[in-house]
Amino acid sequence: MGVVTQGRSPGPKQDRSRATRKRLLEAAVSCLAEHGWAGSTVSVVAERAGVSRGAAQHHFPTREDLFTAAVEYVAEERSAALRALPDQDRASVVAALVDLYTGPLFRAALQLWVAASNEEQLRPRVTELEARVGRETHRIAVGLLHADENRPGVRETVQGLLDMARGLGLANVLTDDTARRRRVVEQWAAMIEEALGSGTR
Repeated sequence: MGVVTQGRSPGPKQDRSRATRKRLLEAAVSCLAEHGWAGSTVSVVAERAGVSRGAAQHHFPTREDLFTAAVEYVAEERSAALRALPDQDRASVVAALVDLYTGPLFRAALQLWVAASNEEQLRPRVTELEARVGRETHRIAVGLLHADENRPGVRETVQGLLDMARGLGLANVLTDDTARRRRVVEQWAAMIEEALGSGTR
């Protein structure tokens, strides 16, 4: 008799598990952005993702696990999209970086920040996550802008751009700030070009 194998490859099951996890993460981000922390429960997310509450808790045992993982997931997706941007002029890079802070990810992250300010068990996890995401975004921005951080003031200039983008994202939460934001982005792009100079491109 031949050697008995362990049966079929677990590949399809693992694929289904990854797909379920992804649906839960995307549903969690949408819920946070639309309903805030108070209106975003594991049950609401599970229903939106089309899975049972038990299945949701299998992947994410606690509410905090689910929502911190969700914001981290989309942040990583957005970072990947930024890394994939082609080499282009700095004005386009500035606009792309601002877009990072005016979409559903930022709305979801903002809700998580507010919740973390009141939830002791959530605060350290969100603080660590935001620090990590912030460092990665800054690193990507430096590369996209061809900025030389060995030059005095360049690091602060890039960080100022990201802080400005975050501020525009906050302004956009209550009202559609597209028209004003476009003018501000154009001015910042000109300032960035002047501050970084042609020698770094």
